[in-house]
Amino acid sequence: MEPPAARGPSTRRRRRTVRLRTLLVLLAVVPTVAMAGQVAVTSDRLLEQSAHLRADVAVGERVGVPLYGLMTALQAERTATAAYWAEPSEPGEELAARRTASDRAAAVFRRAAAGGGAGTEEADRRLREVLDGLGELADRRERTDARTGGPESTVAYYTHLIGQMIRFYQDVFSHTRDGELGQENQVVIALYSAAEMLAQQNTAIALAGPSRELSAPRFGEFVNLVGAHRYLYDRWIVPYLPPGDAERYARLVGSSAWQTKTRVENHVVSDHAGLRSGVRLPREVAAWPTAAAAWGTRVEELNTSRLRGLLDHGDEKAAALEAEVTRLIAVSGAALLTVVGVVVLATRSVLRRLRLLHDRTVTVAERTLPDVVARLRDGRPVDETALPSVRGDRDEVGRISDAFARAVAVSVAGHRELAAERHGFGTFAAGIASRTGNLVSRQLALTEELQDAFGADEELLARLMRADQLTVGMRRQIENLLILAGGEVPDPHTEPMRVADLLREAAAEVEEFRRIDRQALDEISVRAHAISQVSHLLAELLDNATRFSPPRARVTVRAELVADGLTVEVEDRGPRVGPERYAEMNARLHSAPPYAVLAEEAHRLGLFVVGHLADQLGATVTLRRSVYGGTSAVVVLPERLLVPSEAGARPSPGAERRGTGTTAGTGAEGGAWAGTGAEGADGSTARDADTPTEDADAPPGGPVRDGSGPVRDAAPAASVPRTAAALPVRTPPGGARPGGGDRPPLPERVPQTHLAAQLRVPPPAAERGGGSGPDPGAGRRDRAEATPEEVADAWADYEDGTRKVEAELRREQP
Repeated sequence: MEPPAARGPSTRRRRRTVRLRTLLVLLAVVPTVAMAGQVAVTSDRLLEQSAHLRADVAVGERVGVPLYGLMTALQAERTATAAYWAEPSEPGEELAARRTASDRAAAVFRRAAAGGGAGTEEADRRLREVLDGLGELADRRERTDARTGGPESTVAYYTHLIGQMIRFYQDVFSHTRDGELGQENQVVIALYSAAEMLAQQNTAIALAGPSRELSAPRFGEFVNLVGAHRYLYDRWIVPYLPPGDAERYARLVGSSAWQTKTRVENHVVSDHAGLRSGVRLPREVAAWPTAAAAWGTRVEELNTSRLRGLLDHGDEKAAALEAEVTRLIAVSGAALLTVVGVVVLATRSVLRRLRLLHDRTVTVAERTLPDVVARLRDGRPVDETALPSVRGDRDEVGRISDAFARAVAVSVAGHRELAAERHGFGTFAAGIASRTGNLVSRQLALTEELQDAFGADEELLARLMRADQLTVGMRRQIENLLILAGGEVPDPHTEPMRVADLLREAAAEVEEFRRIDRQALDEISVRAHAISQVSHLLAELLDNATRFSPPRARVTVRAELVADGLTVEVEDRGPRVGPERYAEMNARLHSAPPYAVLAEEAHRLGLFVVGHLADQLGATVTLRRSVYGGTSAVVVLPERLLVPSEAGARPSPGAERRGTGTTAGTGAEGGAWAGTGAEGADGSTARDADTPTEDADAPPGGPVRDGSGPVRDAAPAASVPRTAAALPVRTPPGGARPGGGDRPPLPERVPQTHLAAQLRVPPPAAERGGGSGPDPGAGRRDRAEATPEEVADAWADYEDGTRKVEAELRREQP
């Protein structure tokens, strides 16, 4: 188990990895949430402000309007009370009427106040103070009627109560966050304050009574009230009145009653007379009550209109705020949906482009590029349009695509250069192999000439045949190089060859051909153009089977017709091979190795050659474990390579000179099949040809039948001297021998003429039944003894030389 310290950092790094989709979603979600939060906060603030305005308007409608009526009633009652104190002998009808009006206004106000609070702590406190002051109203009236307490205290009570009412309006609308409404509220409070100042002036003149005498402090207050209310109107009211109220104020100021008020105020300020007890007012004050009744009504209309305008404007503001919240939510919602839509579309677009880029990259990496590499390796043209191209896109995904296209272009250029070098080296190797093959063919021809010249010397003839056999193996290795280099082995066959002859020809290529048992059919043949390739493929498998099997073990090759064509199975008794090794070897049969692998496994080229030939023929080769513990190689030739054999057809040229054949080879894991077709470092094989074998005494003649099963060829005989009479000569046109020089004319093979006389005589029945042939040296003059191995080697060398000469004659014929 991996320790936590080892896997911790990488695990944390993997956990920190965030998918691009998540990043894009987060990139959209974070500002969206922030925007939604800001909209929520703004909407909440606006709704709160609207709620406050709604509450203020509701309080103004419910409490403010009745309170203003109560305030004007108390102002009128205060003036009437002051007049009563100034002239007690007058009847109190006016005072009673004012008190009745105040009681009705107070009752309306109390019902309004009982319906709910004022909305704020300060307004609620003012409201309670007003209610408490109203509770003292009855007591104040009783004192007035009893004429106790004096007029100053009574007037002060009314003035204080009316002041609390004005402060109530200030406290109710003071907390509004709208600057415009706050300014309008200040105008209303200024109007109420100015109206209170005018009412206090009425009270002062009423206190003067018929004597027109005022105390010095009261006269001073009157003068201050005159200046104060004029300042309020000029500085804080008139400039802020809306057009309708400004017009109403203009009519008020232009009225004769207001002008009378102004004139009386001016006379009081300038024409008063000083007394020891106070001040005597001028006679013009007599016109004040009539004028005050006229302009007092207009002042109340102006104040009521402004209060109603303030409440209506507050309601409009609240509605506007609510509409703004609705609009803000709608716009923000639309914006959020737009952002979400844009993000979704952008994310899908980016992810789609990235997915297309990924799919295109995978397709190029897994299909296009391997196909291009395979085409370059095989020398075929490449479709450049199938490769990604640089488009010059400026966005990030386009630049990534262009970078990948450049990487692919560099890779293809590198593979094209490697393919050119490979093809060049293949052509070079094929040329070397061809020239070396020509030299080997000349060497075989020279060996044949030596055999013809020194055939009488049996010992020398046996050695020459041994040399001929080794040269044939050398030629096969050269052909392997030619095949792997991409060249083709020349095929001299012009007619189909029976399968039995083909197996015999393949077996003749193997040094240990005496250990091969062949089981073939005569009713099927292989087409001429595939004979050399099939023969070479089987020879490689047979050579491998004999090299890596025990020295005395037999190798069996059998051919049978199947539904898919012809199957040739080679079976040996070699050591066991594991399933993994079989899988590796079968994979090697179906893949073309690069030169690097060939260089590293130069001693294991057999399977590569077999796989290459199988691909050219369209055949399949499968290696598997044999029931006997060794390896079985199954070759399936397609039906298109086969033709039926003609009845009584003669063997193909060269078939008679072939030994027995094999198609399977086995070996131990790590040594047997891995080294197909290889020789040791010293040129020796798994078994020396001079070592006696268990078939050393086999008949040197043709095939032997034991009465059951297919034909089984015995080992061919050798070391038979050839004479000119036994081998008729065929001279080419013009009398010239191919190759020039004074070489003797080539022999032309005639059936049975190359055999010794004793071989043409049927052996005794006892020898046929025992499976052993006559003495190889029978019929010779000196009766010299020759080993079976020497006889077999001589025979095989002779036949190989003859085959090479016939091939050269066919190539040189016009």
